[in-house]
Amino acid sequence: MITIQQIKLDLESCIGKRVKLKANRGRKQVLEAEGVIENTYPKIFVVKLDNSHSVKRVSYTYADVLTKTVELTVDDYIIGEVEAANL
Repeated sequence: MITIQQIKLDLESCIGKRVKLKANRGRKQVLEAEGVIENTYPKIFVVKLDNSHSVKRVSYTYADVLTKTVELTVDDYIIGEVEAANL
């Protein structure tokens, strides 16, 4: 079973790496973007998006990844999946 702590460790090991982001923003709005994991903090992580978006940075909680509200893919591994715990 994946825990928030494992997700946090996975994301810490991916700082500076390119990610594909898919985030459910409610009311059938989905943000799909690419960017770089900029930093991790005790409760949140920050993704710096490519220039094609009006928003430059987005932040999410580790619980968002756990509940699949946010899906992050790094090098064909989905963060929060069992396989990604071994990055």
